[in-house]
Amino acid sequence: MNKLITYVRDSVGEMKKVTWPTKKQVINYSIVVIALSLGVAIFFGILDYILNWGLTQII
Repeated sequence: MNKLITYVRDSVGEMKKVTWPTKKQVINYSIVVIALSLGVAIFFGILDYILNWGLTQII
C-alpha cells in the first residue's frame, strides 16, 4: 500500500512539471493532423485507383 501512495504522489508531482499546450497550439496541431491525414488518404486513394486501372489493363 505504501508503494501505491508513493507512486500516486510522484505521479502528481510529475504532472505539475508538464508544460501543457495552449488552446491555440492544440487547434493548430489538430488542423495539421487532419490536413495530413486527408492528404495521405487522397494520395493512397489515387495510388489505389492507378494500380487498379493498371491491373485491369494487364488482365
